[in-house]
Order: sequence, then C-alpha cells, then structure tokens
Amino acid sequence: MKNEELAPSPGPIGAMLSRLAEERGTCAAFEFGERVTSYAQLHANSDAAARALLAGGCRPGARIGYLGKNNDRYFELLCAAAKAGMVIVPIGWRLTAPEIAFLIADAEVDLLFVEPAFHPIALAASEEAAPNIISVEQAVAEAPGYEEWRATGIAGAMVLPVVNPDEPVLQLYTSGTTGKPKGAMISHHNIYALRPICAAAGLGWDQWQVDDVSLVTMPVAHISGSGWGLVGLYNGAKSIVLPEFDAAAILHAVTTENISRIFLVPAAIQAVLRHPDAAKSDFSRLRYILYGASPIPLDLLREAIEVFGCGFVQNYGMTETCGTVVALPPEDHTVDGSQRMASAGRALPGVTLRVVDERLEAVPAGTTGEILIHSPTTMVGYWRRPKATAEALIDGWMRTGDAGYLDADGYLFVQDRLKDMIISGGENVYPAEVESALYAHPDVAEVAVIGVPDERWGEAVTAVVVPNGGTIDSGALLLWARERLASYKVPKRVIVRESLPRNASGKVLRRELREPFWAGRERGIN
Repeated sequence: MKNEELAPSPGPIGAMLSRLAEERGTCAAFEFGERVTSYAQLHANSDAAARALLAGGCRPGARIGYLGKNNDRYFELLCAAAKAGMVIVPIGWRLTAPEIAFLIADAEVDLLFVEPAFHPIALAASEEAAPNIISVEQAVAEAPGYEEWRATGIAGAMVLPVVNPDEPVLQLYTSGTTGKPKGAMISHHNIYALRPICAAAGLGWDQWQVDDVSLVTMPVAHISGSGWGLVGLYNGAKSIVLPEFDAAAILHAVTTENISRIFLVPAAIQAVLRHPDAAKSDFSRLRYILYGASPIPLDLLREAIEVFGCGFVQNYGMTETCGTVVALPPEDHTVDGSQRMASAGRALPGVTLRVVDERLEAVPAGTTGEILIHSPTTMVGYWRRPKATAEALIDGWMRTGDAGYLDADGYLFVQDRLKDMIISGGENVYPAEVESALYAHPDVAEVAVIGVPDERWGEAVTAVVVPNGGTIDSGALLLWARERLASYKVPKRVIVRESLPRNASGKVLRRELREPFWAGRERGIN
C-alpha cells in the first residue's frame, strides 16, 4: 500500500476552509494586533480576494507574491490563491532589492502584495521585474489598499475554478547556499496529507483541542512560518500572528493570550530563555513547544524543559517535504537526558526513511549515510528546474543532503549537512556534534564549527565562539572539548566573535564563516 493510500486526502484548501467556516464560524481563526478574523470571515474574505485575483486578470496557475513581515492577510491571500487555483510566493523581507528582483522574475510574479514599510524596496526591485503592486494595509501613493482591491471581488461575478489538490499552492524558495534559490512547489495535498494519517495513529502531542491557541512568529517566507500557520488553521485553532520573532513579544503573548502551542527554532528558544522577562512569565497554559530547523545542544534543551515546564517535540524535515516528517515526542524528552534526546525522533506515520551510501544503496542500522525521505508531503518539484528536481527526487525518494543514521529502533540521528562535513586527517567530523559539546561550556553563548584549509590535516576543525557575557579562555575550552570528544574532533583553533551570521529561519550561515578561509581556492575542500 502506498503512503498516500493510508488515509484520504483532506482535499483542496478551499474545501477545507468551507467546512471550517460551518463548524467554527464565529471562532477566531487569526488575530493580528487589534484585528481578529473569524473562520466565517476568513472564508468570505478569501472568497472575495480569489475573485478579485481573477477579475484583475490573473489566471489559474499564476504566481502572486507577498513581501512583508508576518501578517494575517498573508494567510488570507494564501487561502485566496488556493481557491483561485493560483500559487502564492512569500518573499523574505530581509532580502536585498537584487535578491527580491530575482525571486519576482524567477517566479514570474505578476501581482505583488506589499506591506507599506517595504514599498521602497519593492519599487527598487521592480525596476527589473515590474509586477502590479497592492498595499497589504492602507493605500500608498504607489499602490491601492488591500480592502479597496478585495472589494473588486465582492462586486464581481467571477466563477471560482475547480481546484486539483495535487496542483501547487505555495512556492517557497530555498536558502540557496550553493547557488541561486530554487522554488519548491508545495501542493494542497502536500500540506495536509499527513494530518489524517497522524490523527488515525493517535499521536497525543498532535491532537489539538478546541481551546488551543497557536503562536505564529517564525517568518512566513519559510516553512516554519507558513506551515505552522496552516497546521493551526487545519485544526480549527486560534492563531496569534506576530510580525516577526521578538522574545519580549512572545513572552507577553504566552502570559496574556493563553498561548498553548508554539513552534520555535533553537536560536529563538535560547533568546526567549535569556530574556529578563522569562523569569516573571506565566507558562502554565503552554502545552507544547515544537522545535526544529537546526540542531539543538542538549544542555539548552534541558534548560528549556525545566523553565517552560511543557511538552517538547523535536521536528525534522525540510522545505521540500513541507516541514515535519520525523518527530521526537515529549515522552522521549527527559531533564536528565537520554540517548534518544540526541536524535530527531522517528518517522511520522505515512513516512518512510532510508539511509544510503554514495551509490544510493541502503546501509545497515548504525551506519552513517545520506538520509532519504519518502512521504506524501514531498514537493511537486522545483519551479522550472527539471534537472534539479531529477537530482533531488529519486523514484519518489527525497534526497535531503543530510548525514545521519538510523538505530535499531528506527530513531534517526542527524549528524549534519553532508556539505558541512569536515574531513580532517581522513576522518569525518560533523560540526553539530562538536558544537553540542562546546556549547555545554558555561562561558559559551553560541558556537559554530567549520573546516578551514590546513597543510597537515587537509581541513582543520575550527570553532567560532560567542562568549556568554565574559571572555573565552581558548585553552580551557579545548581542554573541555578533549574530555568529551575524540581527539580528531577537537578544534585546532578557537575564534571569538561578537555574533554569528544567521538566516531568517535561525540557521547559522557556516558558509559565510568559511568563505574568508577558502577565498582564492579552486575547491571548497582540501
């Protein structure tokens, strides 16, 4: 039996929203500042917006763009695109004008919705690619306001098309660390395929209650933001949307808005823990914190479990798998730590994992190789990148580019990105393992481990460290590492910096740290 046949598809997003409007009509779907939108209003508003898209000349299959911070109207537009058979392309607001111009041109965006603060950069980016612009909020000199635009759909008589749930609805661009970003096309079916399968399996942490309140704070240009908002929508929950990650705002919302569920990346968890308001915040209503997107040091996780006192669920996945496909449930999280806490968990129901060697042949349990994923959530493909799609999808299996292994019980241990692996003296060193050991040192606030050219070792393991408010004694830190790591994994050098470069989803940009050391060389390995 195929994974897709384990449970029926929830169908297109528009049909799901119609059902929710009947079942949860007056209940709040999204709250953004003072604006509260019920499920019935969301259904009606997205209907009008879908008709406005069609009335304005957009056709099914067209790409519409969104440039701005998190906003409830982004989710309304996503639902509108879904009903109109179109695809929404959220664009990261931290990008430069040339980067934005590339995404607009690559996705062939004809209509761009922009928050007012980003109109100048949108106009600068539009010098090369010139989409029509609609202001997400009030009208500005360059663009009509959102409600004015949406009203054209209320007055119009456009007929909404029949939507195929296997067609794309969301196009998320990968970070492009090895070249130009690629647009991963996510279908209606991809987004919700695992929901009924997991519900049938009775996963306790995945069973939402009618009074659950979700917090959306990760950027919507990433699966951690868009995906989390869509999961709350599927479950009929109220979602509080914050414009961006802000530790103080999160703590305030958790205390005053009865937040029960939240998704954060490890760097965000650390920022919330370190904020002075954490000590006086009320976490009693918080049921679950889901976390993922990058490795988390065990000491940080233990601290978070103690402080927040809620259930923790580690999530592993990627943009191309529409987010989570592997999870470590609360029962595998313990304050004193366990071997399983170093893992990403087990495959969700309906998902199959495989670890393979360079020939893409399966390796035995406990053997490190590349992680492959087979899931009904796997993307349709990369937008207009048939070669890249063919390289990433092999007979339905998604190549993750991650190195890891499966133990005898099916727990997945992710060691690092294959491209981040360091080969020092012929030994494979995975940065995440070294980072976890160094992070446990009390003088270390943040750490990233990279390989730099070395005449003797080929690559020398190098630690880039941010001090925890004081200074770093490199000798003491290396002694600490020798007590916890094999000798070939111990850094040869410690570099102290004030901060680490990160992308919008919180991942450390090791590439930026490596570049100065590898400049002028023909290859990025030695």
